[in-house]
Amino acid sequence: MQPNNVYDYTDVGRSAVSQNTVLRKTYGLLGLSFLPAAAGAFFAMSTGLSLFGLTGNRWIALGIFFAFFYGMSFLIEKNRYSNVGAALLMVLTFGLGFSLGPILNYSLAFSNGIELVGIAAVMTGAVFLSMAAMAKSATFETKAIARFVSVGFVVSVIAMVASFIFPNIPALSLAVSGLFVIVSSVLIMLQVRVVIEGGEDSHISAALTLFVAIYNIFTGLLRLLLAFAGEE
Repeated sequence: MQPNNVYDYTDVGRSAVSQNTVLRKTYGLLGLSFLPAAAGAFFAMSTGLSLFGLTGNRWIALGIFFAFFYGMSFLIEKNRYSNVGAALLMVLTFGLGFSLGPILNYSLAFSNGIELVGIAAVMTGAVFLSMAAMAKSATFETKAIARFVSVGFVVSVIAMVASFIFPNIPALSLAVSGLFVIVSSVLIMLQVRVVIEGGEDSHISAALTLFVAIYNIFTGLLRLLLAFAGEE
């Protein structure tokens, strides 16, 4: 039985719907999700609000961020075949966009900040298109790549926490950014491939994964660019 509140967000169990249709819907929803993300970033930038500013403690701010992210991800997955899941995805992307406010404001304080943000955005788009294209043309062991991504994210999160514990080690922070960029890039290829192979029948879940990967790549690249090319 399908949820009653579904409109064009579920074809689960219908063999007539091809994986290309799921992929097309994934890309459509992914594109739509950037609108609330942009709104969230603009709101944070224009008001100067941030989790750290609101809490006054970076550990509390980190805890709130993780609670929001994983809580919303859980709810989205629980409603992965309904309009509710799509609406929750918009809420999540607004929140993630809001979290970009501080780094964007920091970037714009540099003389070449706008250029660096633009470069990070273009590079992120190029990585996404490249990895999605590779997923369609390349052949690889999906399970092995999935294990790599899982282990990679665990290591990345542990390294990120370590960078909070030791904030005076710039190399550690840069390593975290690099790890997230690499693992998230592979995640894009993996998720697109899983959809193509029929292993994912919810474009809401697929769009969630791809958006998070793009978010990680953009923030990671921007941090690296600021570290190596930023000019006061």
